[in-house]
Amino acid sequence: MNAEGLGLRGIRVRFGDREVLHGVDVTVATGELLAVLGANGSGKSTLLRAAAGLVPVSGGEIRVGGRDGRSARTEVAMVFQQIHLVRRRSALDNVCAGALGRLPLRSSLVPALFPREVREEAMACLDRVGLADRAHDRAGSLSGGQQQRVAVARALCQRATVVLADEPVSALDPAAAEQVLALLAELAHAESLAVLAVLHQPDLAHRHADRIVGLRDGRVVLDGAPATIGGVDALYPADARVLTEAAS
Repeated sequence: MNAEGLGLRGIRVRFGDREVLHGVDVTVATGELLAVLGANGSGKSTLLRAAAGLVPVSGGEIRVGGRDGRSARTEVAMVFQQIHLVRRRSALDNVCAGALGRLPLRSSLVPALFPREVREEAMACLDRVGLADRAHDRAGSLSGGQQQRVAVARALCQRATVVLADEPVSALDPAAAEQVLALLAELAHAESLAVLAVLHQPDLAHRHADRIVGLRDGRVVLDGAPATIGGVDALYPADARVLTEAAS
C-alpha cells in the first residue's frame, strides 16, 4: 500500500463570519491522482489553496509525507488554471524556475545564471512531458496545452512530492485537456507523486483519476474509486448540471 503523500485532517477555513470548510478530511497517497469535484462554492478550490498554504486554516492539520506541512512547503507545487509562466522567457527558463527554492537569489534575477546541472535537470523534465523539442521557444508562443505541460515540468524541477492542480484544464480544448490529465495521472503513478486536482469535468475525473472526492457545502459527501461511486449529479444543483455537462 502506498504511503500517504498529503493528509488533510479536520480542515476548517473561515472567511469572516462564514465557515467555508467544515472539518474536511482528505488524504492522497503517493502514486495517486485524486480528483476533487463539486459545484461552484462547494469549497474545492479553497481546500486546495489551504493545502498549499495560500489561505489560513482555522482548524485542522496538514501533513506532507508524514511531516507538518509548514516544514515541507518546498515539496508542494501548484499548477494553476491561469497558467503562470513568464511568456517572454523560454520554456526551459520557466522550468528552471522550479529550482529557485534551492538556488541563490541572483539566479532568479538573471536566468542565464542557472547552473548547468539545473538546466540539464530542467531539460530532462521537459523531455518527461514531451516538450524537449520546444525548450528554447518562448513560452508565449506555445499552445495552452503545451504551456500547461511546461507548468507541470516546472513542478517536477521543483522536486515536488505533492502536486496541487487547480482546474488545470478548464481553459483548454478537449484534446489538450485529455493530454494534460493523462500526463498528471502517468506522472503520479511513475514518479510516486501525490496529485490533487480540482476539476469541473466529471467525465475526465472518471477516466483519469484513481479516486474521486466530492464536496458539497464545504463537506465531503463522497469518496471512492471512479468505478464504485456512480454518478456525481448530487454534487451539483440541477441548474448547474447542464453547464457541467457542456464543459465536459
